[in-house]
Amino acid sequence: MVPHHGGTLRRRTASALVYTSLAVLLTGCFSAADTALAPDTRRESSPDAPGDPSPDAPADPSGLWVNPDTPAARQVRDWRSTGRIEDAASLERIAGRPMAEWIGDSPRERAERITRNAAEAGRTPVLVAYHIPHRDCGNHSAGGAEGAAAYRAWVRELASGIGDRRAVVVVEPDAVAQVVDGCIPEGLRAERTELLRDAVSVLSALPAVKVYLDAGHSGWIDDIGRLAAVLRSSGVEQADGFALNVSNFQPTEAVEEYGLRLSRELGGAHFVIDTSRNGNGPLEESGGEGWCNPPGRRLGTPPTTRTGKAKLDAYLWIKRPGESDGRCNGGPAAGQWWPQYALGLVRGAPAGPRAGQG
Repeated sequence: MVPHHGGTLRRRTASALVYTSLAVLLTGCFSAADTALAPDTRRESSPDAPGDPSPDAPADPSGLWVNPDTPAARQVRDWRSTGRIEDAASLERIAGRPMAEWIGDSPRERAERITRNAAEAGRTPVLVAYHIPHRDCGNHSAGGAEGAAAYRAWVRELASGIGDRRAVVVVEPDAVAQVVDGCIPEGLRAERTELLRDAVSVLSALPAVKVYLDAGHSGWIDDIGRLAAVLRSSGVEQADGFALNVSNFQPTEAVEEYGLRLSRELGGAHFVIDTSRNGNGPLEESGGEGWCNPPGRRLGTPPTTRTGKAKLDAYLWIKRPGESDGRCNGGPAAGQWWPQYALGLVRGAPAGPRAGQG
């Protein structure tokens, strides 16, 4: 299990692609008759339009891949077989959505299997490259490659696994923001930006891949100019854009505003937003760990490329709802499945007992 990232100290205390290119990537293998799969920039008027964080909104036919064997999907099957029909139906609101696949160990094998399965389904998977040295500054999701050479080799293994198949890749959540906020020691910052630049270059060279370099979130880095400078040194101009709010809970409206400011600073760069768990926004007065399994959170806008914003390419579920942020607020280890927390996200209620207790 790839551990999903937890957060740095600052994160704990903090409450050029054209728009249609992502549409081409997601719909390239479909016929002209499949017009429902083509995203547009119109703000929809239905109650389930993007921006409405209802978990009941219908799945968007965007062409993104839904993995039929996620922990959420397996939990649905298990609960149905044991008579927990209502809980299974609730959890379908997670299991039936396209979510990102986090890649750590065995990158070539995992990427090849995922992209092949998605291609066979005529869909595009979202991958997260998450193996940078000194990952998460030694916090809940510590780990990553042992050094620069190992990481460069890992990136090339990941690229080899994807090959000529379609994918959207989010590169290294938190890695840039950790440079900006000082979590990464000064002596390691140049190496990190060089490694990120190399990763973006290698992955962007693949023929059917869209790459978004992670840029933190609106509740973390206040100095947009400094953030933009580190993003540039990390290769964002070779990417298709940047990603925001990965594994965090900042409200979509605030993240969109932040993203547009950062976009302007970067000369009009496009971006994507993780809306997987931000339906109720961040936990207020959290005592410093509001990013880590906060209670009372809710699913956000379902994944879609129909954002109504020219610079905003997609709302994605990059963090997989129901997988723990770490051993905090009663949660299991980072990345471990926690079904009661998942139910809480669907219902907007506090999490119940830990996995195995309910």
